[in-house]
Amino acid sequence: MRLDCKDSLLSGQARRQSFFRLLLPLHNLLPVSNLTVTRRQNVLALFQSFAEKQLAAGTPPKGLEQAFAATLQISPSMWSQIKSARPVGDKLARQIEALAGQPVGWLDEERAHEQPSAAEQAFLALALAAWRASNAVGKRELRQHVKRIVDAKAAL
Repeated sequence: MRLDCKDSLLSGQARRQSFFRLLLPLHNLLPVSNLTVTRRQNVLALFQSFAEKQLAAGTPPKGLEQAFAATLQISPSMWSQIKSARPVGDKLARQIEALAGQPVGWLDEERAHEQPSAAEQAFLALALAAWRASNAVGKRELRQHVKRIVDAKAAL
């Protein structure tokens, strides 16, 4: 079968459109700047430290996120956005540092991964015990369950 120029051009356009339709959902997977990632990791570390101190002081876990947001003088909604995807700009970074008692530029510095907290270590030990006690089906179910939780969190 022979194609004329118009058919060939249309098929080329259709191929390009199909290609771009495939790429469109991948735009969220493009690299994020290191500063954006670093600031998010550091503000999450600040929250973890805040939460651990509050829990050690006997504060109930419910409401810790709102209390942390209030400490930073941001709305709980903005805190939720920062945890998931919203970049922390320079002005907000300096505000967070000042209100969290950190020096200027603290959020911008990469840090070595900290050791897991006692609660995280206890969870990891429990997860490891469950993994080792499971057969192949149980291991697959554990992995799927954890993946669903991570995927649901990422979707927020």
